[in-house]
Amino acid sequence: MSKDASDKPGPGKRNRPRPVAARPAPRSPREALQPELAPGPPPKVRSRQARHPIVIVLNFFLTLGLLACFIAGVGLYWSRQEYLSPGPSGSDANFVVDQGTNVENVASQLEDRGLISNRWIFVGAAQMLDTATKIKAGEYMIPAHASMDSIMERLVDGRSIQHSITIPEGLTSAQIVARINENPILVGDIDYIPAEGSLLPETYKFTRGASRQDVLERMQRAHQKVVDEAWERRSDDLPIETKDDLITLASIVEKETARADERNRVAAVFINRLNRGMKLQSDPTILYGLYGGEAWEKSRTIYRSDMQRPNAYNTYQIEGLPPGPIANPGRDSIEAVVNPSRTEDIYFVADGTGGHAFAKTLQEHNRNVAKWREIEASRSNSGSSE
Repeated sequence: MSKDASDKPGPGKRNRPRPVAARPAPRSPREALQPELAPGPPPKVRSRQARHPIVIVLNFFLTLGLLACFIAGVGLYWSRQEYLSPGPSGSDANFVVDQGTNVENVASQLEDRGLISNRWIFVGAAQMLDTATKIKAGEYMIPAHASMDSIMERLVDGRSIQHSITIPEGLTSAQIVARINENPILVGDIDYIPAEGSLLPETYKFTRGASRQDVLERMQRAHQKVVDEAWERRSDDLPIETKDDLITLASIVEKETARADERNRVAAVFINRLNRGMKLQSDPTILYGLYGGEAWEKSRTIYRSDMQRPNAYNTYQIEGLPPGPIANPGRDSIEAVVNPSRTEDIYFVADGTGGHAFAKTLQEHNRNVAKWREIEASRSNSGSSE
């Protein structure tokens, strides 16, 4: 049987063995049941761009930025906790913010006093909350363990300690100015004496660092307000024509009696006298005419010669009201003049109990005067025997 020519080896050809496929290694039945693992991804090859120096620098700064943000966040969280946490002071304390003090100095003083733990947290919070310029001068009570947040709130709200000064009724303007100038908490001086009867005696509250001039002006405004309101409520039949007359008569009532239950009746006596054209015959007016603003600085005795000596305020000598007030009347005396008791009394004299005995006639009044002289004589004798 002849073979095809193509099967014959030609010239120059070599007899090469044919490749034989490798036979898989035999596996056990158990291995045959296990799933075959897929081939893994090819290894990543870092690009030239990733290895560029600019990229490396940018990555470095980005890492620094992220780290800084993390540190800042931790610091901000810690600062906030410190700002809201109870403070280190174990007891209440008074703290004074002087006029014009900035937030840095306030924070420094708070830290030095042991009232806050960290001045920079306090300053930073003031800047962030826009309260640095809103802190008010004054004296504050800082409770024990107060947080920086609560302290800041007090300083911004101006909830400072309130002090007070009480001006008794019936003082002259000179006496009132002297009392205000003597107050150790107020600042500044008053170097003039306001018009007599232009101040309202009352209790006035103020904060540390308030000026004496401010308190004086408040007294003047309060006086004007009370007078205006009383004038609107005055009785139509009063023999006083101006607000100045009202204050003048109220000052006389104020110096004649210290008892609230008598003021309206004392006012009625003077109103009745004015309506009848009688002289007021008020002893305090004589003293003011003789001594002016110093009249009430000490106890003084009125002699008969004083009653007979002419002066502009001697209501035993002049008709009607004196030229002006003899003191600064209080609210009750002003109200008593615009709404006096409806009586026919035209006399009164001390009764020995701190009050007065009133009378409609001279005879009745003379009897009351006789009783008063007996009381005076009895007291004088008792003093001598002791």
